[in-house]
Amino acid sequence: MQETRTESTAVIAARSTDPPVETTEIEDLAAARGYDVAATVTQAGPEDPGTYLGRGKCEKLAAAVAETGASLVVADGDLTPSQHHGLRAELPDGTELFDRYRLVLAIFERGAGTRRARLQVELARLRYELPRIVESADEGMLNKRTEKGSPVYDVRDRIDRLEAKLDSLPDPAEEFRRRRREEGFDLVTIAGYTNAGKSTLLHRLADDLSVDEATDGEREGPNKDATASAADRLFETLETTTRRATVGGRPVLATDTVGFVSDLPHWLVSSFSETLSEAAAADAVVLVADASDPPEVFREKLEISLELLADQGVDREDVVTACNKTDLLPAGERERRLAIAAERAPEAVATSAREGTGLDRLRSVVGDRLPTEEARLGMPNCDEAMSIVSQAYDRTTVENVAYDGDRVTVVCRGPPTVIERLRARADAIDG
Repeated sequence: MQETRTESTAVIAARSTDPPVETTEIEDLAAARGYDVAATVTQAGPEDPGTYLGRGKCEKLAAAVAETGASLVVADGDLTPSQHHGLRAELPDGTELFDRYRLVLAIFERGAGTRRARLQVELARLRYELPRIVESADEGMLNKRTEKGSPVYDVRDRIDRLEAKLDSLPDPAEEFRRRRREEGFDLVTIAGYTNAGKSTLLHRLADDLSVDEATDGEREGPNKDATASAADRLFETLETTTRRATVGGRPVLATDTVGFVSDLPHWLVSSFSETLSEAAAADAVVLVADASDPPEVFREKLEISLELLADQGVDREDVVTACNKTDLLPAGERERRLAIAAERAPEAVATSAREGTGLDRLRSVVGDRLPTEEARLGMPNCDEAMSIVSQAYDRTTVENVAYDGDRVTVVCRGPPTVIERLRARADAIDG
């Protein structure tokens, strides 16, 4: 007997050609969207082209839905339009069906906070749904109603309007770059797969946070500047989180971006390019990779991550790979992961954000990639000069301050924009 349908309950359907079938990540994704996983139906074997699962497993899946009263079935794969249509027909009436991509879109829908992000989510969802609408529609009706008024036409029209609207909005990467440059900060972006340790690393690097802190990452109200949670949660927010940190003796703004997820196509990731806009604007990118992954998985995720960053205009020369969670590996395996990373990006550092090891080396390597200019500022020893010295200590690395009678000389190095402003102030009081 079917129980009362529970809106927040889901059943997972997963398959693989090789047993055992792993369902941890898809269950975590379902939980991130707010669903309790009531049951899991798995199949080891070839994919059924019509229904994703074979006939017997479809019957078992339908029974699990009926028994648990689940409102949603999540297939851990990319369902073709025909598979979506075929599998949906096997489920009890009223059961919603998501594949992995549609589940991620649902998470993004919940987390989109800015207008651009909401438009991007809607556009990606409509692009996903269009071929499925075509597949499920009556062919005779489509032949008769190919013009205005058909559901297919309405979706295509909305897609066109959304694309035009997004093209008309300002480029967030350029705005971010302009604003931070005006404030005189170097920009460092932290990128990588979800649960690789990005948020914990940001807590380690940030000047005003401890690794034990964990906040909601809210973007509105009094906590809008709170950092991302270090908890093991997927897609807590679509928005990026920025904190001040010190790298190479210089103040920087470190940004933790939304994490990548396994088996998502480039078109879906690129739909949310705003979440990586800070990477496109950054002076250096720290790519956090989970070194505890098996070597082949580690290698594949690194390559995909670098390709995604390249899609945003990030040069590999600007990437520093943090091979994180090395505390979980023996020495020989740590060296193996570093060698794999060094083949793909010019610099790799072994770190453990949880243990706090390797961070000094990481700061040093990142610092070497920051744009740097050196200046020797000579000026009268006065109140304004002391203000310049104070700003130099705050925004640059001060090599030396010398007092000679009524003169003071400061030797410092730092971001070119900051050096330019300090030089202009010193020249102004020096006549």
